[in-house]
Amino acid sequence: MDCIFCKIVAGDIPSTKVYEDESILAFRDINPEAPVHILVIPKCHISSANEITEENSSVISHIFECIPKIATAEGLEKGYRIITNIGEDGGQSVHHMHFHILGGKKLPLKLA
Repeated sequence: MDCIFCKIVAGDIPSTKVYEDESILAFRDINPEAPVHILVIPKCHISSANEITEENSSVISHIFECIPKIATAEGLEKGYRIITNIGEDGGQSVHHMHFHILGGKKLPLKLA
C-alpha cells in the first residue's frame, strides 16, 4: 500500500507528533491553515468516513475522546474546529481517514 499516513505511522516518514497511543497518532500538518493545525489519524488504515464499520468504529470514537485532550494541550481553550474530508469532491487528498484540528485564531464561518 502506498499510503503516506501509513508510512508516517510506520516511522518511514518523519512527523512532528503531538500525541500517540496504541491506536491513534496526532501530528502537525506540514501546510498549516491556522496557527494550530493538527492531523489525527487511526493507525489502522481506514480510507475515509465512508469506510467506518462496526468493526473499526471504536478507533474513531477513541479519536473523539482524545481530541479535547490534544486541543487543551495546544492551548485551544477559546475553541477549535474539527474537519474531515471525504472523496475528491469533498477535498480529501490523502485516502486515509484523518481529522484536522484547526485553531489558535478566530476561524471564518464560511467555506472558502
